[in-house]
Amino acid sequence: MVRLLTHAAYFAIIFLMTSLVPKGALGTIHATTNTIFILGFLGTWRYSWAAINFTRAILYVKVIYPRRKARAFARFAARGAPCHAYFLVTTYMVEQSTTIDCYKALFLAASNARDGATIVASVVHGSDERLIRSIFDSSPHDLSRVKLVLDRIESNGKRDAMARTLRLIAAECPTARDICVFVDGDTMVPADIVAQAAPMFTNPKLGALTTDEGIIIHKKNLFRDWFILRFNQRQVMMSSMGISSRVLTLTGRMSVFRADLATNPQFVNGILYDYLDHWRLGHVKFLTGDDKSTWYWLLKNGYQMAYLPDVQSISMETQPRPTFYESSKVLMTRWFGNMMRTNGRAIALGPRDIGFFTWWSILDQRISMWTTMVGPMSVLLSAAFHSVSIIPFYIAWVMITRYIFCVVISLFRGTWFPISHPFILYFGQVAGAAVKIFVLFRLDKQKWTRQGETNKGPKLSLMQRMAAFESSVHHFLALAWLMIAVIMVSKI
Repeated sequence: MVRLLTHAAYFAIIFLMTSLVPKGALGTIHATTNTIFILGFLGTWRYSWAAINFTRAILYVKVIYPRRKARAFARFAARGAPCHAYFLVTTYMVEQSTTIDCYKALFLAASNARDGATIVASVVHGSDERLIRSIFDSSPHDLSRVKLVLDRIESNGKRDAMARTLRLIAAECPTARDICVFVDGDTMVPADIVAQAAPMFTNPKLGALTTDEGIIIHKKNLFRDWFILRFNQRQVMMSSMGISSRVLTLTGRMSVFRADLATNPQFVNGILYDYLDHWRLGHVKFLTGDDKSTWYWLLKNGYQMAYLPDVQSISMETQPRPTFYESSKVLMTRWFGNMMRTNGRAIALGPRDIGFFTWWSILDQRISMWTTMVGPMSVLLSAAFHSVSIIPFYIAWVMITRYIFCVVISLFRGTWFPISHPFILYFGQVAGAAVKIFVLFRLDKQKWTRQGETNKGPKLSLMQRMAAFESSVHHFLALAWLMIAVIMVSKI
């Protein structure tokens, strides 16, 4: 009943906004009319793109994926060859209760592996090592065919930990029939992940796969709603990409790789030494974004990547900062920084090598951050120089369109949404675009959410300060040119 009332209040606000616009006011001012035309044109483009992805997602989940899965399981059963499962786990600065839940799920999944499993867990603190060992020793499951290796390391970053762990796995001489599951220490793997993933690799072109994601955040607030919405959107987009046998990222929380590829020295070096040579910022060594490095290595080497929409990992997420705004900003800065550092070189691969839809989707990541800013910018300029009547009209437009988006996403997921989702959706689009533009000019700035690791010391050198100033100048000029373009098109 409360949810029904909140949705009714939402539409009451829309009605109020439209009633604040004087009859005929928007049509009497040429600049305002041009602004509405821009909003409609960009809206049609973006909504058409969304409709294409939603249609593809439905087709994939209902038709294409079930057929691919059935063929893969049939090949796996006919082959009958053993498939050993390797689990690569990184645990650092994770709450003890989370570690307990995640490793219990991990040991259950390993015990279910038909042909045995090897778990190599990378830990920094001795307390984590002792805790994981105690969970293993007290597990109620049959772990007689499960080997646990605890690798105690220095705190040199996740990439170093992954490289060390992959080299330990490589010493076991995995074959092309085996799989390697990459897992974060705060993620609960599905109990049947090996049974669900292993058959897919009977496709010799498949290099890796990723799955649906769920979230556990105990405190019910905007941060939790934001994450739920993000994962709902992710399910649609990843399902759409699944048709092309490519995804836009191999999620670091949990993805599965062909074991012989994951232990390939070039693949390991691609994680450990990944970098970008930027025309202005010079040599930028990647600290975060290991999931983008693994994705790019497979993409450039011509391997396919699958998406399993009916298999779900569960992440135990905590709010990194006191407020929703601060938390979302720090997370988006890391996520979109990883995206921007990688998608430029992915675009350079060209549609011939990676497929047109995949290539266009990556290119759209660069285009959409600019087009998203055009709407708010043109409305504010029109209101400042001509008529404030455009503001309530724009608010109503945003509320209606984002509500429809949320309905569509919820129908795809099979759950209803809280009334906060339309507002969070708009915030994520505009704030996300602003963050993408910000990091585009500062690709050398990297920081982990928990660890606080950065690629700069506490004091900046003169060259670093000059580079930072230059980045700010480029950022300002880009926004200035965008504003000039909006003024010219709107004829404000």
